[in-house]
Amino acid sequence: MQNFGRLFIAFSILPQIAFIKLIAKFPEFVERWYSHGLYVWISKAMRFAFGWLPFSIGDIFYTLVGIYILRWLYTNRKRMFKNFKSWAIDVLMALSMGYLAFHILWAFNYYRLPLHQSLGLEKDYTTEALLVTAERLTEKVNSLHTSITRNDTLEVVMPYDQKELLQAVPKGYEVLSKEYPHLEYTPKSIKCSIYSLPLTYMGFSGYLNPFTNEAQIDGMIPIWKYPTTASHEVAHQLGYAAENEANFIGCMAAIHHPDRYFQYSGYAFALRHCLLEIYRRNPETYDAMLTKVNKGVLKNYQESRDFWMRYQNPLEPVFKTTYDNFLKANNQTDGMESYSYVVALLVNYFEANPEH
Repeated sequence: MQNFGRLFIAFSILPQIAFIKLIAKFPEFVERWYSHGLYVWISKAMRFAFGWLPFSIGDIFYTLVGIYILRWLYTNRKRMFKNFKSWAIDVLMALSMGYLAFHILWAFNYYRLPLHQSLGLEKDYTTEALLVTAERLTEKVNSLHTSITRNDTLEVVMPYDQKELLQAVPKGYEVLSKEYPHLEYTPKSIKCSIYSLPLTYMGFSGYLNPFTNEAQIDGMIPIWKYPTTASHEVAHQLGYAAENEANFIGCMAAIHHPDRYFQYSGYAFALRHCLLEIYRRNPETYDAMLTKVNKGVLKNYQESRDFWMRYQNPLEPVFKTTYDNFLKANNQTDGMESYSYVVALLVNYFEANPEH
């Protein structure tokens, strides 16, 4: 009977995979019953449980799990060769239970409706619309930059520390939720990861722990990027699993924030994505557009590039490729290369909302 139970748990991963393949065909069902239903309660419950703690329970959880796995592999190394079947069933049981928990606690959100549909935005856009949006964003970024620095050649320096910035993130969602009520964010659970250095070497500025619903920020990134990075991870907490969609929502939360430093970070983020898309379409137009951006803004962009260049290493592409394949396996067909969809959301949003 015990062996039957082990086999049942181990091989339950097969119907789980089949169910995921099936549910992916019904995004409206996922959107209504999971993303706007069960997940809302799961997310809030975990943020209530862990958000008040000043340290990351998720990081500690991963540490303990990692230690346990290494210990288990060491103590069962002989059994792997003597009784491989029993050893493999134990491994498959762990994978099956982890796969189930991962999806129930968060990952069904990969199969919800595309964001442009749920927000009522168009998906397609023209190069002309892209250029118009980029011009508007340039004016907005330059205006905010000048109001902060009083000198168009100086980079923006945040007057807040990491803790103050993370504390202030929900204010952007408070304003944004007046336009989109389902983006209401309470309670909060945003923390710097104790694994910031490994995250940096892997090329990631943050992540959401799906098992504790904590937004984890790489504490080493340039601090002017904190508003958009933290808001991006909050978007994941709210159930937007796709990186491109979390980018857009995080950008919107920063732009809607009452603090102009947050607004600057958000608009600079949006402009950068639009400029990259212009470069892909016409490098000469990109060069012309770049001359219109304040030199201080370009220095902030350079600050970010220099930061990531300092931590480039041979393993970073491996981590990026692994995560890219993970996204593609979870209904994100473009993987990490999804700039055009982010730009489509930005262009169509600003066309529909000329007051921003």
